[in-house]
Amino acid sequence: MDSTMNGTVESLKRLDTADIIRLLPHRYPFLLVDRIIDIRGDESCIGLKNVTINEPFFQGHFPGRPLMPGVLVLEGMAQTAGVICILTLGAAPQVENIFFMTIDKAKFRRPIVPGDRLEYRMKRLARRKSMWWYRGEAMVDGELACEAELSAMIS
Repeated sequence: MDSTMNGTVESLKRLDTADIIRLLPHRYPFLLVDRIIDIRGDESCIGLKNVTINEPFFQGHFPGRPLMPGVLVLEGMAQTAGVICILTLGAAPQVENIFFMTIDKAKFRRPIVPGDRLEYRMKRLARRKSMWWYRGEAMVDGELACEAELSAMIS
């Protein structure tokens, strides 16, 4: 991890799973982002999630036609944005309280199935103190799968 912490992330280009685990309190099976690339401070980034048939939610959603639940796509978007917010704050390696505050304008455009590679494209809309607002798009093979505006607070 190559970064400078003075309230900004200057030269960080990507985070792998080990970096993400150091920053987020989430753990398997609820860690829904594998890697983060193209980081531009807390302005924007792209989170990657490789969707495999081994995901525990596919056992019941749905037998014979496995689909990733939309709420988990939104959670993956929020986790992606949360990581760059934590980096920007220069927070302790283990943040205990991240609160998902709002989901607005959520739309689901296509199903996400095993074998898909999700790209969570997050762009900051606003920030006030410990609250952030992001617009996110979940893309699969260049096609829009989900979009939403999300907000979260870190304490």
